[in-house]
Amino acid sequence: GKAKALRTRLLSYFRASYPEDKGARILHAASDIRIDPTPSEFAAALAELELIRKFRPPFNVAMNRNKSAGFLVVTDERAPRLVSTAAPERYRGRTYGPFPSRGRTLEAARVLMDLLGIRDCRADMPVHYADQQDLFAEPVRAACPRFDFGTCLGPCAGLVSEPAYRERADIAAAFCEGRSIGPIGRVVHEMGERAEAGDFERAAYWRGKFESLEWLMAAVARNRASLEALSFVYRDPGARGDARAFVIVRGEVRACYPDPVSPIEREAFAGVVSSELAKPPEPIGRISPERLHQRLLVMSWFRNRPNAWRWTVPLSDWAGATSAAGVSPR
Repeated sequence: GKAKALRTRLLSYFRASYPEDKGARILHAASDIRIDPTPSEFAAALAELELIRKFRPPFNVAMNRNKSAGFLVVTDERAPRLVSTAAPERYRGRTYGPFPSRGRTLEAARVLMDLLGIRDCRADMPVHYADQQDLFAEPVRAACPRFDFGTCLGPCAGLVSEPAYRERADIAAAFCEGRSIGPIGRVVHEMGERAEAGDFERAAYWRGKFESLEWLMAAVARNRASLEALSFVYRDPGARGDARAFVIVRGEVRACYPDPVSPIEREAFAGVVSSELAKPPEPIGRISPERLHQRLLVMSWFRNRPNAWRWTVPLSDWAGATSAAGVSPR
């Protein structure tokens, strides 16, 4: 853990009642105490995150993340699923989020799955695509009624080809990345047809689906804008004047150096920033759990500490020229 007042933090463990209090249980399980000073609270938070991801302690694995946020994962499975979860690190695939409401994220995921026919069964459900039908003496029945309802393509029963099913999963990923609004088109079409036919009850049903997808589309846009805004050099002044300069790109800390002061230091640091900007952008959604937790930490840091923005400098101010690299923090 990290603490500004070390004495107070340690006393909270030694004064806790065992086994009722978590602090006492932590102390009971500990064999050693080590103190690692850091130049600032931000540096301490990054160090704590790195240690948690390295040792995976049972008392603090998820960095006390806000459990109200939701994520969507298009899984890397033979028949991909669209999973709504608060713990995306449990799945391998393309990860999108965080989105501000787990409930609304789940609703939007359900609408996308039904519209695109994506399965929602267990990960270990056997998959048999249409081009494998000659392997079976008898036709395989769908494992659940969703195929009969028209909301699943039935990859468990060889009722769809692999290319056709993966195309639907790619459409779901494109929607979560803000590259496609195709699923909304069908909803608008169905809603309009029902309204013209005077079936207002069904029109309201499709309107509910439209509102769920509209919310997710807006959440995706806000999330993308937030990440783009988290690209800068954060010149952390430090708790005791031990300033550090953090290169942050899309919410991830790419480099950390003592705050450059001399012309040579500024020139070298400008080279670091330029090299980071020259790197090609990574595919959206392909982020490891370690990087995802760091991105969440950085987002939370600047959201909860508005004054920290005054110590940020645009990356372009450093990479443009050596003289621009010495701009004082705002």
